[in-house]
Amino acid sequence: MAGNSFGNIFRVTTWGESHGKAVGCVIDGCPAGLEINEGIIQKELDRRRPGGRLASKRKEEDKVEILSGVFEGKSLGTPISMLIWNKDVDSKPYEEIKDLFRPGHADFTYWVKFGIRDWRGGGRASARETAARVAAGAIAKHLLAKFGVKVGGFAREIGGVVCNTDGMSFEEIVENAEKSDVRCPDEDAARLMEEKILEARREGDSVGGVVEVIVKNPPAGLGEPVFMKLDAYLAYAVMGIPAVKGVEIGAGFRAARMKGSENNDPIIIKDGQIRFESNNAGGILGGISNGEDIIVRAAVKPTPSISKPQRTVNYRKMAEEEIIVRGRHDPCIVPRAVPVVEAMVAIVIADAMMMQGLIPRFL
Repeated sequence: MAGNSFGNIFRVTTWGESHGKAVGCVIDGCPAGLEINEGIIQKELDRRRPGGRLASKRKEEDKVEILSGVFEGKSLGTPISMLIWNKDVDSKPYEEIKDLFRPGHADFTYWVKFGIRDWRGGGRASARETAARVAAGAIAKHLLAKFGVKVGGFAREIGGVVCNTDGMSFEEIVENAEKSDVRCPDEDAARLMEEKILEARREGDSVGGVVEVIVKNPPAGLGEPVFMKLDAYLAYAVMGIPAVKGVEIGAGFRAARMKGSENNDPIIIKDGQIRFESNNAGGILGGISNGEDIIVRAAVKPTPSISKPQRTVNYRKMAEEEIIVRGRHDPCIVPRAVPVVEAMVAIVIADAMMMQGLIPRFL
């Protein structure tokens, strides 16, 4: 099975299944001398961890163990291996539907590709795998912070409710988002988002939304023409996250409805430097960062596991049947997807900076 590794110099491989013994990752290419401890990684994992009023009732500690690559609190430059045990696994609800393909899931496509699939919670296709990405992303974020680059995200939209961040600084957006159960920095919008999620849960349904991630203080010059453009690399990274069905940079799809005079960002002199008056480009021009904030948005689909009856096929009987998916599922993935999108964006920026020679092999 290919496709389990991501990155060029800062390279991440994840492993594990939703209801297997554990999930984890291996990072190759992390510079030597970076101060690392499990607390740095645990902080990010706690943000993604299941449980809570609006999320899945699966109770996982998501306690990380660093197995290799760190000695006396610093990275060795050798592969960093991390382990996260699965402790609250309940596969019973899946036994009764193991021969049925769940609509909206990867059940059919995994079966048709490999001739076998792990029906326990989705196996490798489950969002449980993203815990490993967040662990790797925690190290990437920590590395970037050493060079003054910050990565933060929030729920821009849930269930059709869009938040307003006008007038908020990057720090205010991130701080306010972390105080919210739905990771929305706009209190009024957050209340409406919660109502939409709870309404969907009562109906046995789910809702989707949009995650926005901001990269603050990125250096100009990141990205490689023509096929390794930075925006293309970011889209590749974010589209690989389960449930993400679309990615936009800066103005994104709004640019299709704008005139050139509206979309172009005027170039100005500010504090003795060449800067841009607006940021419809989302910090990237011609696939190369221009020094402005990098803005990435991910469209997250509604959770496919819902308790409403749906039509499907029993592949052993080759007969159409009705399916009701039971178990512990999020009525909305968006709040927990925020640290996942942050992680993938951070990995891309760290990798791009290393390819540009802006981060040395040892610190």
